[in-house]
Amino acid sequence: MREVTIRLESWPLREVFRISRGAYTEITVVVVEISEGQAIGRGECRPYSRYGETSRGVVAEIEALVPKLRDGLGRDELNAILPPGSARNAIDCALWDLSSKQTGQPVWQLAGLPPPTPLATAYTLSVDTPENMALAAGKQAWRPVLKLKLAGGDDLERVVAVRANAPKARLLVDANEAWTLADYQTLAPELARLGVEMLEQPFPSGGDQCLATLLKTLPVCADESSHASAGLKDLVGLYDAVNIKLDKTGGLTEALRMKAQAEALGFKVMVGCMVATSLSMAPAFLLAQNAAYVDIDGPLLLEQDRQPGLIYEGSQVYPPTSELWG
Repeated sequence: MREVTIRLESWPLREVFRISRGAYTEITVVVVEISEGQAIGRGECRPYSRYGETSRGVVAEIEALVPKLRDGLGRDELNAILPPGSARNAIDCALWDLSSKQTGQPVWQLAGLPPPTPLATAYTLSVDTPENMALAAGKQAWRPVLKLKLAGGDDLERVVAVRANAPKARLLVDANEAWTLADYQTLAPELARLGVEMLEQPFPSGGDQCLATLLKTLPVCADESSHASAGLKDLVGLYDAVNIKLDKTGGLTEALRMKAQAEALGFKVMVGCMVATSLSMAPAFLLAQNAAYVDIDGPLLLEQDRQPGLIYEGSQVYPPTSELWG
């Protein structure tokens, strides 16, 4: 008989993190532990209000499945009875980790993946005044890739300021659904001129059909408009890339399926994250192998990470140890 433990954890951030929808100074994650004999599997999720999630609501979703988990619920049945989202992610990743601990094989091997190698992650600058983003960019100018959160309004000034202070960094930008059509028509050509490589989710989910006819001056990536493999075909002709996050897909099982389907449909793949600890990043690290864009910098934005955590050397991230996950 398995035992299941669920707990809420709060983790302070190094500094205020702002996107177009608001700002916060700490995060709350849900951790699930599933044990069987001496083996313990762990998974973590970050409930997100944008998708109607609350920490207590996610805990309640997981608690409702505890009897089935105790009786041996597997990943396939889990994906059949629980929809994509944070609750399923925490359970799915815990089950992968449990299988790894029980078999003595790493998750990448169980999933039929090649051995993972170190990755370079983007580093995120939260949205702020152009002056403050310029200062932040100057401090992080040595990083190979910077991802800028935007919010409409002074976005061109923000990107100009960052580019001036980080002239060698590759730049990605994320509007988090904040732009209007006029914003796009004005800003996209200017961002391309400044060397921005990719624009993430300019328009609100459900209000992005205009992308089918707009002139694309730089690649556009779906985030809030893209959750799981079932909706990928609807994005063909709108987006050039999709951002796959485990808290949206509901775990590594569906994320691997989504990545394969996205590539088959001709999308570039970005593997992203919510701000969370290394326990969330470890399965995303496996998914991010060979992705066009990698954004798994969550632990770098925390005041401190869980231990043991992923090893970050600057923007270089190394494969997780079995003590952490998988």
